[in-house]
Amino acid sequence: MKIEIWSDIACPWCYIGKRRFEAALAEFPHRDQVEVQWRSYQLDPSVPAHYDGTELDYLSKRKGMAPGQVTQMFDHVAAQAKGEGLNYRFDAVVVANSFTAHRLIHLAAAHGKQDVAKERLLSDHFEHGKDIGSPDYLASVGADLGLDAADVAQLFSTDKYADDVRRDFAEARALGISGVPFFVIDRKYGLSGAQPAASFTMALEQAWQESHPLVMVGDKPGANQEGAQADNAEVCGPDGCPV
Repeated sequence: MKIEIWSDIACPWCYIGKRRFEAALAEFPHRDQVEVQWRSYQLDPSVPAHYDGTELDYLSKRKGMAPGQVTQMFDHVAAQAKGEGLNYRFDAVVVANSFTAHRLIHLAAAHGKQDVAKERLLSDHFEHGKDIGSPDYLASVGADLGLDAADVAQLFSTDKYADDVRRDFAEARALGISGVPFFVIDRKYGLSGAQPAASFTMALEQAWQESHPLVMVGDKPGANQEGAQADNAEVCGPDGCPV
């Protein structure tokens, strides 16, 4: 079973959704047969590489929201994050364009380290006030992940993996995705937003049952059904049938 997750590093609900999905997946009996692929998405592609101002300032000016309203939103999201074991620090968030960071995730994916890269970038952005648009920072993340320094350097001198990121954007549009996080299971089921873990559990079980239907074994269709019904008729009573 394959699960594709469209999300943005600069999206606070995406990190919360990641934790809730992981909680459901950890309890899923068939988790070893689940492939998870992170897909790129940008909530605001127009964000400059470096924005001189706080997250509060950015949302207030660029989104036209009152500072008090933004502060209340921060408090609500931080409380939700805390419930998932995350320590959001909106006062320390560095506003930056996430495009190159998404390219780093694609590079990490080529080396089997996609989820580790995604986790590191989300945590650093929301919990540690790191600048996800900084080449120096991204290079340090690449080094910590054990990626070749020359491969990471190409992210800053070439367009490597840029087309891969844009393809993720285009595919999201084709699927009608207009917000993140968005989870797609086997290209049949879609879940929008940071759903409770129980919702992910239900979706995983439903998708698994559909792709692995129960097949009745018998010599001929219905051959044993009448015999089974007859046997049951002999032992069933007003109080039900014994198992």
